Amino acid sequence: MMTHSDVWRAIDLLAAQNGLSISELARQSGLDRTTFAKSKRRRDGRPRWPSTESLSRILQATDSSMSQFSALLHSHAGQGAGLCIPIIGLAQAGRSGYFDDSGYPVASGWDSLDFPNLGDSNAYALEICGESMEPVYRKGDIVIVSPNSAVLPADRVVVKNNEGEILAKQLIKMTVRDVRLASINRAHGDIIIPRRDVEWMSRIVWVSQ
Repeated sequence: MMTHSDVWRAIDLLAAQNGLSISELARQSGLDRTTFAKSKRRRDGRPRWPSTESLSRILQATDSSMSQFSALLHSHAGQGAGLCIPIIGLAQAGRSGYFDDSGYPVASGWDSLDFPNLGDSNAYALEICGESMEPVYRKGDIVIVSPNSAVLPADRVVVKNNEGEILAKQLIKMTVRDVRLASINRAHGDIIIPRRDVEWMSRIVWVSQ
């Protein structure tokens, strides 16, 4: 039987798969930013359903069909409430020993974080440091990274270069020769890295507020 929490978790997952926080999903759908907030999921102490209008708007904003949302709903309900994923600071992540050659987290040395199941068993979390991605990512924000998600131009990504540096940036363009990355904070210029110097690149699918 479908429950209130199943529907809300599917909305959380839809937001995460589109690289949005739950408030960003609401805003991009033309809704109040607090529409899907945890505090709005209960009324007078009882669980409540999201409105059909709000569901219609988020499907339109993410170019998703009801059948795709239904698949999220049922697959997620069968996966349980969440997943325990590894988390580490962005600066610390640049040290050797935390990732394998494919960009998957290595088991030792990480803390853990409970998070809705994204369907990627290799997902991990990084705590942001620095100001190059402000105002979207601020120091102390947590980003969730999915190594198995496809990366496309305009995606926000985590990149490791051959010097061991870990960068959280926005992908502008990738060719056979180089990768162009941008900082959201335009006080920082674009970065061009030769393709051969990129060890791996993974998509950011969610950010805390």
